[in-house]
Amino acid sequence: MKYIFEVHIKDGHTAEEYADAWVRASEIIQRAPGARGTRLHRKLDDPNVLIAIASWDTKAQRDAMEGQHNPDVAEIIRSAAPFCDIRPIGAFDEPEWVVLPPEQS
Repeated sequence: MKYIFEVHIKDGHTAEEYADAWVRASEIIQRAPGARGTRLHRKLDDPNVLIAIASWDTKAQRDAMEGQHNPDVAEIIRSAAPFCDIRPIGAFDEPEWVVLPPEQS
């Protein structure tokens, strides 16, 4: 399962500032059962727009982590608020199908 967010960096700030906060929070969150990693992707035509993807084994495990208030994570997220706007895109299940190119020999 994937949780996906769109991050817009505010004027006068950088994606690297947000990435620093993302990594610090993720290092804590990734200790939770079911956490499978996080990624940030820059938009090709706008380096101040990012897609943040958090992967989990199940929605229930993600919900359980959210239900456990962690003051360190809350503070990191609060510290990033002045320099970005975050819009949740949504939660997505693992793909029902995957289309890959044929193997090249």
